[in-house]
Amino acid sequence: MFAQQVVNAVMLGSVYAMVAVALTLSIGVLNFLNFSIPGLFMVGGMAVWAFVHAGVPLPLAAIAALLVAAIASLVVERFTWRWMRTASPFVPLVSSMAFLLLFENLATAYWGSDMRVLPQPFGGDNWRLAGLVIGIPQLVGLLCSIGLIGALSLLLKHTRFGRALRTIAEDSDTALMLGVDINRIVALIFVVSGLFAAFAGILFALSYRQAHPFMGEAVGIKAISAMIVGGMGNIWGSIVGGLIVGLTEVFAIRYFGADFVDIAVFGLLLAILFIRPTGLFRGMQIVRTGI
Repeated sequence: MFAQQVVNAVMLGSVYAMVAVALTLSIGVLNFLNFSIPGLFMVGGMAVWAFVHAGVPLPLAAIAALLVAAIASLVVERFTWRWMRTASPFVPLVSSMAFLLLFENLATAYWGSDMRVLPQPFGGDNWRLAGLVIGIPQLVGLLCSIGLIGALSLLLKHTRFGRALRTIAEDSDTALMLGVDINRIVALIFVVSGLFAAFAGILFALSYRQAHPFMGEAVGIKAISAMIVGGMGNIWGSIVGGLIVGLTEVFAIRYFGADFVDIAVFGLLLAILFIRPTGLFRGMQIVRTGI
């Protein structure tokens, strides 16, 4: 059923959108692509599995997984930005990629590389509406994604943190002269983006009941594609891009098979770059302008 495939695509696209927003915060403010984001996605998924497997109730397991991701984000910030921001722009990018590999290999060394299966949350119930089957975990994940992204948009537009963040995005030297505590704000950017990525990993693990040390790689690449499709540095563009990538993936599987997924997604990316190299929403720089 076409409508059912659209529902499935929206659910999957919301995960891509959250990771794309995490990447957008990094590149829109700090002007570098934080490759540790897919690793933090994996940290969220694997950590929630580990806590649930240890007998921790699911809500507490999710909170604990987010705390682990926040600490990991601060470690990434310390060694990719604070110590290296005066170096070549490629240095933070490469060091963030090193953290991705580090997180994956630490998880593999501790838990092994096998797929881990999570218990069915919410008793395995589904919500049925007009013939559509909507998984409760996916629905909860979608609502959480919408709420968090909306809250982030308000935070960027109406708070001192948002104004300070936009000042740093425009010119960090000017922000320093204006009295902005750059180290504190940048650390918060890393934490917020890391929490978005980890929360997406938790939702993915609970929705699809699986987690493994390399789960962030494929999702990260598709989230980067979503960010580029929507427009670099544009939060709402990243959301639209995530939904487009989700739709493309689900319908590629439906009509052509799983082997065609990457061809469809990256073919779409190339087509959009040829037609509109700046992405679909150029000029609406949410991070920079707050609108």
